[in-house]
Amino acid sequence: MEEEVQEQKAIKQAYVGDKVQVVKGEQKGKNGEVLTVRENSVIIKIGTHPVTGEPLKTVVNHKNYKM
Repeated sequence: MEEEVQEQKAIKQAYVGDKVQVVKGEQKGKNGEVLTVRENSVIIKIGTHPVTGEPLKTVVNHKNYKM
């Protein structure tokens, strides 16, 4: 049983630097670069603020993006 759970987690996990596309949620359809990988999600950079130049980041669950 534990092997199945570990195998499911390994199926769709991005790594830092990967490009992903959000497929569900408020940012649906946007592309971004993975900055941080967490147990249940990733933090991606989806752009840069036009005035301040700060990166725009969002958190996406592993099941809500595709590579």
